[in-house]
Amino acid sequence: QVQLVESGGGLVQAGDSLRLSCVASGFTLDDYAITWFRQAPGKEREAVSCISSGDGSTENADSVKGRFTISRDNAKNTVHLQMNSLKPEDTAVYYCAAVVDYYCSVQGSRLYDYWGQGTQVTVSS
Repeated sequence: QVQLVESGGGLVQAGDSLRLSCVASGFTLDDYAITWFRQAPGKEREAVSCISSGDGSTENADSVKGRFTISRDNAKNTVHLQMNSLKPEDTAVYYCAAVVDYYCSVQGSRLYDYWGQGTQVTVSS
């Protein structure tokens, strides 16, 4: 079965850290650029961080720069999102998505091949 599964969400306090994981099954992530999205209630979905399949370059949205770090471990078919200095406004459901591409971008829109089911992140003040 081809799928992406996110994990690592939870309830934390402002200033805390969380590490999200996105594990692929049924396919290998080597040729896929991966983007983490989030969607808060009543808000549009936002791309927050992505990592390319080629050189491993990354891009972060301005809202998370300096706080979130994306990384990939192709041997484990996994992408992580390390989130530090969390703020209440980071509260959202976080999704990972995969697309066959060398490069990635958090700007614009594109069609992704696979999406995960999401993991809830709640940051209390």
